[in-house]
Amino acid sequence: QVEVVESGGGLVQAGGSLTLSCAGSGVSVVSNAISWYRAVTGKERELFASYDSGSPRYQEVAKGRFTISRDYAKNVVTLQMDNLKPDDTGVYYCNAQTLWNKQYWGQGTQVTVSS
Repeated sequence: QVEVVESGGGLVQAGGSLTLSCAGSGVSVVSNAISWYRAVTGKERELFASYDSGSPRYQEVAKGRFTISRDYAKNVVTLQMDNLKPDDTGVYYCNAQTLWNKQYWGQGTQVTVSS
């Protein structure tokens, strides 16, 4: 079965950190384009970070706080999130897109930041 699976969500206090992981099964998440989305309370799902060729790209909400990295040995992409804020609360998703534009979505992982 081809799938991507997110993990690492949880409850953290404002100012804290979480590390999310996106693992690929049957699809490479380290050699294909990866995007991170989130559905925060009251808003539609939004793209906030991506990693294709070259360097990772971040939207304004993630710049300076979030960092994407690849673990080629494990076929895992991690998202380090620092200085979390209550507004970051939501469900976080990773999306893998192959060269043939086939997309794979994970089931999402809940991130809750308390004030």
